[in-house]
Amino acid sequence: MGYTERAEDILEALWIAVVEEGDNSASLDNLDVDVQDPALLDLERQALIEIKGERVYLRSEGRRAGERVVRRHRLAERLMMDILDLKGNNANAKACEFEHLLNEGVDTRICTLLNHPATCPHGRPIPPGECCRNARRSAEIGVVPLTEMKVGEEGEIAYLTTSDTKKMQKLMSLGVLPGNHIRLNRRFPSFIFHVGNSEFAVDEQLAKEIFIRSAHSE
Repeated sequence: MGYTERAEDILEALWIAVVEEGDNSASLDNLDVDVQDPALLDLERQALIEIKGERVYLRSEGRRAGERVVRRHRLAERLMMDILDLKGNNANAKACEFEHLLNEGVDTRICTLLNHPATCPHGRPIPPGECCRNARRSAEIGVVPLTEMKVGEEGEIAYLTTSDTKKMQKLMSLGVLPGNHIRLNRRFPSFIFHVGNSEFAVDEQLAKEIFIRSAHSE
């Protein structure tokens, strides 16, 4: 069943509050919604949510629906950044518009196009779809953090997830930029890799923020 854009926004905010932030519910104020909002009441009629006073609770079917909305939004963010090269507030605004246009078939195709990314540009996890699970079972998953590569494995830098400006500057100074070729030489005591003709070392935390498109997936 389809939902209005307003209803999808409510589901998304509620799913993040309950599933990612660990709250058992969200207040009407935090959802920025009035108790008489037609979209909220429609979600209640469909048994996706439960309203108790000033609190909104996510029911099991609502949890699944919210996860799908969050997945589409974060895939849209990845599409804006990785394919359309849009960044910042403009990318986020476009992603918010685009997520509402995606249906289940389209988001599967976009996820496959992006090589089943694990995180959005802000580092938050993208809930996996059936296409991701199938790709993992068939060993076709393409984008992984540097920490999951084997010694000697090569690939292309897909994207970076760090929001820390100093870390980003360090990675850029090393030549760790999307599109550059990379080869992992060592995993311990630090992650040592080649980019171009130079060899560099980073700690595990920084290595987790470098995502690689494996050469095997091309």
